[in-house]
Amino acid sequence: MSQNPIFQDYVFGDQERKELDRDGHFVLPGLLTANAQERLTESLARIQSLIPNCKEGHEPNRFSAEYDSYLESVIAHPQMLELARKVLGDDIRYDHCVSLNRHGGNGGIGWHSHGYSDDDPRYSFVRIFFYVNGFEIDDGGLKAVPGSHLYRDGRIHGGTDDALREGWLAGKTHPETGEPLQVQALSVPSGTVILMWTHAAHAVSPRKQDSDTRWCVVYAYRNPGKPSHARWITPEFEQKPIPGAEGLMSLY
Repeated sequence: MSQNPIFQDYVFGDQERKELDRDGHFVLPGLLTANAQERLTESLARIQSLIPNCKEGHEPNRFSAEYDSYLESVIAHPQMLELARKVLGDDIRYDHCVSLNRHGGNGGIGWHSHGYSDDDPRYSFVRIFFYVNGFEIDDGGLKAVPGSHLYRDGRIHGGTDDALREGWLAGKTHPETGEPLQVQALSVPSGTVILMWTHAAHAVSPRKQDSDTRWCVVYAYRNPGKPSHARWITPEFEQKPIPGAEGLMSLY
């Protein structure tokens, strides 16, 4: 496992945790080191090259860490586990590593959320997005609805912003602040890491035709205790002796 730092210095204390819990996502701009950005770009480009004619059911984009040793090494990197435990506490499990590259002309994705332990808030699930070369609003950009995660609804859906506003979002307010829920479009620099609770409503705007590829990978961790329908890991990888990952790979 690579012990080179993957993160710059950062602060994630009580105040930052309160913001994550209030909004459902938290942005750490420019967190990735230059070396990590370089290595991630190489790895994600390799993953992208493997997708054509790949084996159905074990696609490189869905099982990315199983196809690339550097992506694998990040799962149990000490800085990664420290960040995941700042969010979830000490008892965590690795859930999946998925590449989310968006080439020029990519159509993006509509509004959605993910479920985990919808009926029991004792168990949490966080996605840690690495936006290696960042993104701009309306160019492969992430959109979110602060406060939507507090509804713990894993079935939020809307093909467009207007569809979300007229559908799931209609009449809803933030459970803590009482303010109407609103769409927030983000723009972040290269090397940015974004934390997001699994129940948060989010979408991605289309990538402009003449833009280069937006390189992105997401790592997911959770508190064990409930089934995970997002868990993409083969039995062979679960049993693989990855340094530092002892106790992380099993469902429970």
